[in-house]
Amino acid sequence: MTDESSVVGLARASLQHFLEKGSVLPIPVTLPEELKGQKGAFVSLKKQGELRGCIGTFRPTRSNIASEIIYNAISAGTEDPRFWPVELEELPELTISVDILEAPEQIDSVDKLDPQQYGVIVKQGRRSGLLLPMLEGVNTVAEQIGIAREKAGIRAEEEIELYRFSVTRYT
Repeated sequence: MTDESSVVGLARASLQHFLEKGSVLPIPVTLPEELKGQKGAFVSLKKQGELRGCIGTFRPTRSNIASEIIYNAISAGTEDPRFWPVELEELPELTISVDILEAPEQIDSVDKLDPQQYGVIVKQGRRSGLLLPMLEGVNTVAEQIGIAREKAGIRAEEEIELYRFSVTRYT
């Protein structure tokens, strides 16, 4: 995996460290500028092109982005309820991507969405669903909102609040 960015390398090192030692990788002493601030981050794992785990935070929950990635890589590999936990032997087969999220902004119209440019958050009361931008097979705003609604358990006829966000994706 020598073509991975340093951001993805951090996610991989985090998951590997956890699977080998059962503990959280310490935050590197020297951080690149893009990992020093506070933002939400998603870590996605794919195996042979199929999703194998994806967990993240849309708002910062840690002291810096590096820590956000370290914890979310572990969660994506071991806590995504849709999948069995990743085994150490699988790690070389996994393709990892990391999305660093800009703060979500509330919007008043679906016309302000573009599934190739913005992720979406749908919210109804305490339920919310999020879908990252630039996902394979998601080509329209209606598909994007429909999937986010489904993830949140929000029926099509229910009113929703809409938020959009942009990401920087690292592969």
